[in-house]
Amino acid sequence: MKRLVLALSAAVAVVAVSVAPAAAVTGHFVPDPDHTYVGLIAFYDADGAFDHRCTGELLAPTVVLTAGHCTVDEAGSGPDDVMPSARIWFQQGAGANLDPATNRDPITGYPVDCATGTLGSLCAESHLMYDFGFVFPGFLPNSHDVGLVILDQPITDVGFASLAGAGALDSLNRAKGTQDKVFRVSGYGISSSAHKGAVVTSFRTRLQATEKLVNTVSARDNAGFNIQLNGNGDSRGGTCAGDSGGPVFYPQGSNQVVAVTSFGKTIDCRGDGFYYRTDRRPVIDWILAHAGADARLIQVD
Repeated sequence: MKRLVLALSAAVAVVAVSVAPAAAVTGHFVPDPDHTYVGLIAFYDADGAFDHRCTGELLAPTVVLTAGHCTVDEAGSGPDDVMPSARIWFQQGAGANLDPATNRDPITGYPVDCATGTLGSLCAESHLMYDFGFVFPGFLPNSHDVGLVILDQPITDVGFASLAGAGALDSLNRAKGTQDKVFRVSGYGISSSAHKGAVVTSFRTRLQATEKLVNTVSARDNAGFNIQLNGNGDSRGGTCAGDSGGPVFYPQGSNQVVAVTSFGKTIDCRGDGFYYRTDRRPVIDWILAHAGADARLIQVD
């Protein structure tokens, strides 16, 4: 995820504060060999130079769901200014063997290319992407933080995530102790970050963790557009930079995506995480409208 600051807008009647977009799975995490359709995405500028990385999940052979602040071009001025190109790797250790001397992973090719024999199977390129309306610096509670990356080469052998139906999470804050409120997150972001961001560790490998619901309806940050989660248990797992766009699964043992990793309020990956909900009718309709011929293959539960 890009290291940027999202400012809350006074126009939506909230106090303006600085928050940082969410990064990698941290704390009490474990490797994630389960969600093979979750990939590491690199985005490139007009000259083909690496710009930033995020996480995304395959919904159909050519359709990858991610965050809007990942697909949008920060140098642009509007929601239609998207990055020129991207590349995605679906290996669990997509960038784990990055060689600092060559700035390339010799096994996967990250972030330079798709390693020989992987294009169209474990790696794909994109020259078409969309942004749901996210505009820097971002405005809460409705940041429109959803993006799509349309692949040049279809990927068919890693499985697919599904989308939760509209309103799937609406009942959670009304049910007092009667419903499961544990979610699962997955991503390739920073795995540990010392206090005040002094030390950062990034494995560039797919990790997963469970988190517990805090709130979906607070007017300032959520208001039905975001869900707010904290770690589950004493050894908490959460998200940090690089996890942006990664899936939030609910029920936690399912392949059903209810939100994408969006932002946090600290730069050192501590505290609650905030996730932009995809179980909203406008979001679902937008995804299907921009998915092209593969829209019919996207499962909406």
